[in-house]
Amino acid sequence: MLSGETTRARLVDEILPFWIDHGVDPEHGGVMTCLDRDGSVLDDDKGVWQQFRFAWLLARCLRTLEPRDEWRNALDQVMDFGRAHAFDEDGRMFFHLDRVGRPIRKRRYAYSECFAAMAFAEVAALDRDASLAKEAEALFRNARRVMSEPGAMVPKETSVRPGKPLGHPVISLGVAQTFRTSIGGRFAEEVATSCVAEIQRDFVHSDLQAVLEVVSPEGAVIDHLEGRQLNLGHAMEGAWFVLEEARRKDDDGLVQLGCDMLDWSWTRGWDQAHGGILNFVDLNGGPTAAIEHDMKFWWPQCEAMIACRYAFQATGDQRYRDRESAVTSWALEHLDDPEHPDWFGYLHRDGSIASRVKGNLWKGPFHLPRLLLVLATLDGTITAPSVVDGLSPD
Repeated sequence: MLSGETTRARLVDEILPFWIDHGVDPEHGGVMTCLDRDGSVLDDDKGVWQQFRFAWLLARCLRTLEPRDEWRNALDQVMDFGRAHAFDEDGRMFFHLDRVGRPIRKRRYAYSECFAAMAFAEVAALDRDASLAKEAEALFRNARRVMSEPGAMVPKETSVRPGKPLGHPVISLGVAQTFRTSIGGRFAEEVATSCVAEIQRDFVHSDLQAVLEVVSPEGAVIDHLEGRQLNLGHAMEGAWFVLEEARRKDDDGLVQLGCDMLDWSWTRGWDQAHGGILNFVDLNGGPTAAIEHDMKFWWPQCEAMIACRYAFQATGDQRYRDRESAVTSWALEHLDDPEHPDWFGYLHRDGSIASRVKGNLWKGPFHLPRLLLVLATLDGTITAPSVVDGLSPD
């Protein structure tokens, strides 16, 4: 178990300085996240997700911890770079930029827009900037349009076997919850309500005791390798988002939903032989589509720790405290770097290191610092953020 004082100290004294000192680009702006174990830059390209994830983190810390010049300077460099270079002419956003901001890759998904919306909303609340709040909501509305409007996103599959991912309602719920504690607005409330309903209706299958990662448009199992593949980290992240809704609405039904999502995912995902949460498992216990299925990535461990803390606070059930203790002990033993800040990201099943990197286009200053922030907030060490009046575009 990690106390709020411990998590706050690690965030402030280790994680933030590591990424500011080694990642923030003093020449071109933005943050470079392809870092070696000691913070050495392995590749100076920049991921758009990581620009806005880091901007969100810095703004949240400035709002809920304390004003620090080094955090503000880093935030301005990252936000300015992202706003200048992350947007394509069609209003959509890139995924991958070179060091100076020229586009390398653009993905069909709207996740760049979601992380940008989170950052814009958090900075708008920090600066009490109504204009930026309006931009944040426009970004979120566009992301939701791309996810839901037929033809707005190039489909991954043909019409022979269409599907929809859990990622869409989960990330949308997360963005809506960020809006609730920053700029507010009816749109965020509507999205939160609809996403919880979609998760419960289409992805949570009580008959199977599973949270599916991809389903048919009607919410049915797609009985093929990819359709049977469960992503335990996503399911547990969705669980604590639902438990946050339950906390906000004082809804026992949502407490049960979130705990079911966590319980089923823990039962399937906790590695009884070596400890830690597995990447993927098959719905029926067979082989999975992903060859990295039995590796241990850093972020599912983070989501499991948060979900267990939420579940214990919601129910008082000791098993959730025991589970949090188990995954925390495993993560600190295997992911924590005794010589340099931040966690390793990629381990083999037995907990040995598969890659020593601290970051890339997917891993950066987000999941671990978010874990530290959330745990410190849940135990009252850090004051929970609240909506700033007068910023909602409503």
